[in-house]
Order: sequence, then structure tokens, then C-alpha cells
Amino acid sequence: MEKKNIEKTVREGLQKIEDGVVTGYKKIEDGVVESYKKVETGAVEGFNKVNDKMIEKLFVKEGETVEEAKKRLSGESNNKEEK
Repeated sequence: MEKKNIEKTVREGLQKIEDGVVTGYKKIEDGVVESYKKVETGAVEGFNKVNDKMIEKLFVKEGETVEEAKKRLSGESNNKEEK
């Protein structure tokens, strides 16, 4: 009978260790993913700012907004006019 109690105690102990490790790894995973998303968002926002400034300085015609210039450069305005 004592052997079964020891076995049960060991299994419960191992389960607690497993739960603790899984919880720890989940926290690490969440932190890494959150950090990656912040870096990704920063990179995309930075690229978009640079892109908008370049379009503004190089391609915007007088009286035209950056968004209008983007549409003109991408050909969207031509496609709508043709339809």
C-alpha cells in the first residue's frame, strides 16, 4: 500500500513540474510573439512614413495629395476611368 502512495506522490509531483514548465514556456512564447509584433509594426510604420515622404517629394503634382499620387502611380485611377 505504501508503494502506491509513493507512486501517486511522485506522479503528482511530476505533473506539477510539467505544468510549471509548460506555463513558463507559454509566458516566454507570448513575450516573444508580442515583441516580434511590436518590431514588425514599427518597421512597417517606418517604411510607410518614408514611402509617403518620398512620394510627396518626388511625385506629387501641385494640388495633389499623397494618396492621390499613390493611386495615380499605381494605375488605380486609370483602371476606374476605363470601366
